[in-house]
Amino acid sequence: MTLNKTKIIHTLSKLLDQQNLNRIRDTVKDFKTNAAKLPSDKKGFFNIGSNGNTIKVSSKYLMGELDQILDTKTIERTKYYIRRLVRALSESKTSKINDLNLHRWKEYGDIFTDSLWVLDKRGTSGAHSGGYWGNFIPQIPNQLLRRYTKKDEWVLDAFLGSGTTLIESKRLGRNGVGVELLRKVAHSAAKAIEQEDDLFSARTEIIVGDSSSLDFKSELKQRNIKSVQFLIMHPPYWDIIKFSKDKKDLSNAKTMNEFLNLFGKVVDATYPVLDKGRYFAVVIGDKYSGGNWIPLGFYTMQEVLKRGYSLKSIIIKNFDETKGKRNQKELWRYRALVGGFYIFKHEYIFLFKKE
Repeated sequence: MTLNKTKIIHTLSKLLDQQNLNRIRDTVKDFKTNAAKLPSDKKGFFNIGSNGNTIKVSSKYLMGELDQILDTKTIERTKYYIRRLVRALSESKTSKINDLNLHRWKEYGDIFTDSLWVLDKRGTSGAHSGGYWGNFIPQIPNQLLRRYTKKDEWVLDAFLGSGTTLIESKRLGRNGVGVELLRKVAHSAAKAIEQEDDLFSARTEIIVGDSSSLDFKSELKQRNIKSVQFLIMHPPYWDIIKFSKDKKDLSNAKTMNEFLNLFGKVVDATYPVLDKGRYFAVVIGDKYSGGNWIPLGFYTMQEVLKRGYSLKSIIIKNFDETKGKRNQKELWRYRALVGGFYIFKHEYIFLFKKE
């Protein structure tokens, strides 16, 4: 909802001079009633003044703050919560790496802070599509970009694929650079990204090339980009899915060591363009080979740690509706019971920081 900032802050601030707790509560109740009956607002709390001085807040957040004020038993505690609400509506406190207003941290209930992400299905809003085999779900870049970037900053995806990261970057007002080895895939990604509404005039740059050998500094300089503030990679899970016949494609690596060596070269190539103190996310899973579980995710994590990054989080993402196992749940369950193995339902999101 949109509030008349001047009106609401003035009204709440005046309550701090009031010594009668019941009168304070009556005013807060009156405001809450008006908020619940927005079209018939009589007090002007939701009228946009001629100076256009407004503030947007979620209805759930505002009602929660008002209820907390009304639930207090003492005038001291009541005024404490009023002061907190006034500060939240009048000031913004952000960190160096995102735009989240920490004075209104309760408003971000949809942002994950736990290390286990349980997701029902792939997001398909906007230009996102689940048609590309091996793409990752948009909820991942959405969560990461909101926590580790600000509007107008640059995001680099070294394995562009279907363009999921750059679509989400565009939706959130972040500039995006994507590198894709396969020209046909890059062309399809560009078309998908173009279909996304451009509400923030964000820039999108797509480079067709091999991320393991690309001169990222030179490529970015040609596009007047000094550096990037967030780096994300969703590489092939070695040879689980063959994306092409190109020898440079990581999915065609003949051995795991070859795969890890190629991935390490991508980490080396991108390291110089990520700003110091900023974050790097790798999304990857494990695989089976010869009846054995291969901890590909942790081997990949080690390749990044060898190169001077520090590990900040290991997030486990659980997701049911994968393209490979869709409509085959009973078959996979039978196979697991017969073969004595467990079905892959999770992937890792390794979060690193360039110290």
